[in-house]
Amino acid sequence: MTQPDSTTGAGADEARPDTDEVYLVVRNDEEQYSIWRADREVPAGWYPEGTRGSRQECLDRIDVVWTDMRPLSLRRRLAGADV
Repeated sequence: MTQPDSTTGAGADEARPDTDEVYLVVRNDEEQYSIWRADREVPAGWYPEGTRGSRQECLDRIDVVWTDMRPLSLRRRLAGADV
C-alpha cells in the first residue's frame, strides 16, 4: 500500500516548501493524518480530510486535529480494557 509521506506528500527529494504548491490534509481509517500534494491522486486507504492549502497550513491543521497519535484501533482496544 502506498503511504503518504508526512512531510511532503511525495518523496523527500521533491520537498519544495518555498513554492506555491497546494497540499491536502489526508486521513486513513486509523485516524492517522498526513499531507499530500493536491495535484496527485490520493493513495488507496487515505481520504481528503477537507483542508487544502500551503504545506505549512496543512501541517498546522494536523497539529490542531491530531492530538492522539495512537491508531484508532488501539484507542478503542484500550478504552474497552477500562470497562
